[in-house]
Amino acid sequence: QVHFVESGGGRVQPGGSLTLSCVVSGALFYTLPMTWYHQAPGKQREGVAGISRGHTITYSGSVRGRFTISRDNDNNRLYLHMNSLKPEDTGVYYCNNPDNPGSWGRGTQVTVSS
Repeated sequence: QVHFVESGGGRVQPGGSLTLSCVVSGALFYTLPMTWYHQAPGKQREGVAGISRGHTITYSGSVRGRFTISRDNDNNRLYLHMNSLKPEDTGVYYCNNPDNPGSWGRGTQVTVSS
């Protein structure tokens, strides 16, 4: 079974930056397409950044130009570099395989507030 452990969240002021990390175990990480998901308070989880096995990258309109997704296949890690954070970026961030979402990790909380 594939496991995802997210970390790196925190509380920052608007305009600040954070880098999230996701460690994946129980699968050949380099074979997995991966997506970062954002669940805002009271809303459904939605994908905001994805990276394929071949490193093709996509972003939602709300984060394009501010967030950067990357992966380290040697260390089974996925990253999300978040810049120019806005209050609407507040919520819990999760990583998962969009083609076959397995069990979800606990996520990591990001709070953007002055």
